Amino acid sequence: MEPLIITDHYEIDYRHSYAQDSPFFVGLTEGKLMGSRCTACGYTFATPRAHCMQCGAPTAWLELPLNGRVHTFTTCHYGGEAFLKETPFTLVLVEFDGANTLFLSRLKGISGDAVRVGLPVRAHFTKTPSMKVTDVWFEPA
Repeated sequence: MEPLIITDHYEIDYRHSYAQDSPFFVGLTEGKLMGSRCTACGYTFATPRAHCMQCGAPTAWLELPLNGRVHTFTTCHYGGEAFLKETPFTLVLVEFDGANTLFLSRLKGISGDAVRVGLPVRAHFTKTPSMKVTDVWFEPA
């Protein structure tokens, strides 16, 4: 006998908190990229952390520049449901002056074949924020 397969619709709303990362997401609604800097050793995180991964001390919020450079990139030919309409899309790791770590985001406004390491890029923000990391992306500067 073949296995019995039943289609059943399932939907749920999730209620969650960004907790200590809330300033990052609020910053996106204001057109700002928020990172963090260690209060002890000065290590600067483009992707914010509550505590320094180098020395363990607490960090403080800081505004990152909106301009950076492509450190590395990849073209994604498959993606989750949120990215199906954009496939293929380019993901970049952006480096900023004064930051010790990189920021992962999408790159728009350029063909994947034209992307190169060192390409100057600028952050862009959605007009209708959804409080998700997809509210920011980069385009060639």
